[in-house]
Amino acid sequence: MKEILQDLNYAGAEELVLSLGEKKFRAKQLFDGINKGKRLSEIPALSADFKAKLLERFEDCPVEIIKTYFGADGTEKYLFRLADGNIIEGVLMKYKYGNTQCVSTQVGCRMGCKFCASTLNGRIRDLSAGEILSQVLVVNALHAQGKTRGVTNIVLMGSGEPLDNYDNVIKFLRNVTAEEGLNISARNISLSTCGLVERMYDLAKEGLPINLTVSLHNTTDEERARTMPIAKKYKIKDILDACSNYFEKTGRRYIFEYSLIEGENCDARHAEELIQLLKGRPCHVNLIRLNEVKERNLKALGDKQAYRFLGLLEKGGLSATLRRQIGSDIGGACGQLRAGYLDGEE
Repeated sequence: MKEILQDLNYAGAEELVLSLGEKKFRAKQLFDGINKGKRLSEIPALSADFKAKLLERFEDCPVEIIKTYFGADGTEKYLFRLADGNIIEGVLMKYKYGNTQCVSTQVGCRMGCKFCASTLNGRIRDLSAGEILSQVLVVNALHAQGKTRGVTNIVLMGSGEPLDNYDNVIKFLRNVTAEEGLNISARNISLSTCGLVERMYDLAKEGLPINLTVSLHNTTDEERARTMPIAKKYKIKDILDACSNYFEKTGRRYIFEYSLIEGENCDARHAEELIQLLKGRPCHVNLIRLNEVKERNLKALGDKQAYRFLGLLEKGGLSATLRRQIGSDIGGACGQLRAGYLDGEE
């Protein structure tokens, strides 16, 4: 596998073109081309000779869409093929305020959460910063339609644990928010973690005021560990302390994701314990109807019970919402589409 040109920032692109004997202004032509989602071989401003030099060293197309699924609600889900043949997936969700793209940060995942299809075959490898960015570039090109951006918001909630691929994710965040690149505001980017505490503290120091989302999914360490093996290492108290630190350093309130799993985490006791854990904190609780994974035996909570649980949280003083179900008809949950594709079950 060759290098990924999209790993470079603008200064790196300038160094590259100079090292290949080209004029410095070629860096802007090159950078503009890749940020429009073009293959290296398709950038019209570059000479054939220059493109040939680049293609000796860099992948022409590090990420390509091999199949698109369209949901009845307007959601689009993509299967991406990487240059080494690995498969990842992503989702574009359309809202009144813009288009939000969910990107993957790893091929597979090693966190082992029982409600997530991404973990079924473990972690294959990390994605480079440029492979994460290229997911956005190719989808943005589809939806820009003459505008500066077709993708206005990004969530790092696809396959993989972002903080388990820390250096590449931070590099991606710096590149995608750079003025010379897509220039997406850090405040329009959310990162979801299962709670890697040390990395949460590191993230707070980066000067990137992104939205931090933590997968909580239960109210005690013992119960959380039943569906999230990472709970055996990181306690809820430690996660809450890291969240408080993040708020102090960035001024950004944090979000807890809470998947409603029948018989596991959503009776009145859990609601009361969640209120006791979080009341008074600068946070929001995002309740999620479980997308059932056929390889697991976890069951989704019914709508009536889900709204009852939401009502208990609101009555207890928590800021909470029940996430609208989107993309469920096209395998909307993380890893479901890729798992089906690898099993030959499109």
